Amino acid sequence: MDATELMLRAVKLARRGLGQTAPNPCVGALLVADGQVMAEGWHARYGGPHAEVAVIAEAQAKGVDPAACDLFVTLEPCNHQGKTPPCTEAVLAAGIRRVFIGTRDPNPDVTGGGADFLRDRGVAVELGVAEEACRDLIADFLTWKTTTRTYNFLKMAMTIDGKIAGRDGLRSAVSSEASLARVQELRCRVDAVVIGGSTFRADDPRLTCRQDVGGKDPYAVVVTGRLPERDAAYHLLTHRASRTIFWTSREAEGSARGQALLESGIRVWGLPEKSGHLDLAAGFSRLRRELTAYHTLCEGGGRLAMSLVEQGLADELWLFVAPKIVGDEAARHVFAGGPERSIAESLRFRVAGFEQSGADVLMIYRPWERS
Repeated sequence: MDATELMLRAVKLARRGLGQTAPNPCVGALLVADGQVMAEGWHARYGGPHAEVAVIAEAQAKGVDPAACDLFVTLEPCNHQGKTPPCTEAVLAAGIRRVFIGTRDPNPDVTGGGADFLRDRGVAVELGVAEEACRDLIADFLTWKTTTRTYNFLKMAMTIDGKIAGRDGLRSAVSSEASLARVQELRCRVDAVVIGGSTFRADDPRLTCRQDVGGKDPYAVVVTGRLPERDAAYHLLTHRASRTIFWTSREAEGSARGQALLESGIRVWGLPEKSGHLDLAAGFSRLRRELTAYHTLCEGGGRLAMSLVEQGLADELWLFVAPKIVGDEAARHVFAGGPERSIAESLRFRVAGFEQSGADVLMIYRPWERS
């Protein structure tokens, strides 16, 4: 494998830490000799060993001399004392003489570059290997360092012609079983799942993690101007009250329904308005500030999806495209409710990945302006 292929393998390793390393970034590392991977490591959990330390430990456990290997790491090794010692010191102590780095550490809170530190001590360093993929890997970390809010996945399942439900709004499963399982895997790694009021009322969802992976179910967030009665027979009210949050207007928060929900232990957060719509950024910031949430999965309908995109809050789009065509112009569309605009004025995204998912295709997009 060449250097790019090896770094992409490290990227894949790093993703195993998704949802476990926050507020640290996900990082993967390899030790390579003569083009062969001798050891692998990744940052598995916050407070645990960093990827460089993990891969050196694995090599030594296998009887591999790290000094005889090149190190491939997706993010510049840290050169500061945090919860763990500097990774640059571990690299030097292991005798590694050549390091390939995917991307520099963008953390503005950290002074002193790990790459420069290693070079000054005689280590050969190559920067920018598979850089876009490595920067995409730490997109959540960049969001946490530059904003006060959570990092948001927006998941939508649609037909080839962009429909998520028939004109009556009644939904049946659009995606394959493999895609549904993939969504469950992602849901189990986030701190909150966000849906719209229409989805709440029509589907009566549970929004739980159905995989046996340990930990708590994510918070359930419902964005709606129409709060339910406290005794309504919705699953979130009857079984998940302590982990359910309604984002609504400040007027609705103070209403009789809002107060009844609050008194029953359900959180009701009145959000400020911005250009006639709820300022969703305020909700995501409050999730992070009050509940230590770092990742959310937004699974609402077309209007919520459009609001997230319009407000610049969809950090990563996961679009599952099923090999089906509805053909009904009045059927519910994947994005809806936006203002009139021409193709030239459209909101732009770039393709960050795609893969087969059972019978479907999973397309992953990121905002163009953050490329």
